[in-house]
Amino acid sequence: MNDHAKQYQQLIAKCWADDAFKQRLLADPVGTLKAEGIEVPEGVRVLAVENTAHVITLVIPEQLKDLSDEAFAGAAGGGWVPVGSGKTVVAYYSGPCTGSCSRPPI
Repeated sequence: MNDHAKQYQQLIAKCWADDAFKQRLLADPVGTLKAEGIEVPEGVRVLAVENTAHVITLVIPEQLKDLSDEAFAGAAGGGWVPVGSGKTVVAYYSGPCTGSCSRPPI
């Protein structure tokens, strides 16, 4: 597991343990992430939403043409993968890629 995946897991665990923290993260994601030592690139907008029993968030990532096979492999295992000029893709999956983790066609 990479450092970003660990940070993500710790962030979620803190949300589940501390409702006030979760509310701060939902209200001010960038400020809360920075306070937790997670760098957010300048100009990047962060949306924090909460899934519930009646609301599920489906995130459709930007289709990137300049994502190398190595960067894709890192995203498939979870974590943050920097691409392009200052862009950041946040990809997290419930578990590491096992078996065949091929790049989807672009």
